[in-house]
Amino acid sequence: QVQLVESGGGLVQAGGSLRLSCAASGRTFSTYIGWFRQAPGKEREFVSAIWWNGGRTRHADSVKGRFFISRDNAKNTVDLQMSSLKPEDTGVYYCAADLWGRHYPGTSPTDFDSWGQGTQVTVSS
Repeated sequence: QVQLVESGGGLVQAGGSLRLSCAASGRTFSTYIGWFRQAPGKEREFVSAIWWNGGRTRHADSVKGRFFISRDNAKNTVDLQMSSLKPEDTGVYYCAADLWGRHYPGTSPTDFDSWGQGTQVTVSS
């Protein structure tokens, strides 16, 4: 089991930056951690993910070159550094875990077992 808590959301102007953090407790070794977001009236969509052991990452095309995902083994956190933010990046951002990486390198919400409560990101134009 792994428990996840997100932090770092807020209101930012277009072109600005935010850093989200996902604190993981419990088992993290051999876990695939992903970030998703959900805008009002839209489905939850994949943003970025990282394989805890080797640090391999993947990003949605819509955020490539603007978002960067990283993990801190000492702190047991997975951070999402977001830059050049756009209004369409607005939504609730969720951290999720695929224990044992059974669905690695999946990008569907159904590939992930555990979820955090989410943190709101609002980008104003």
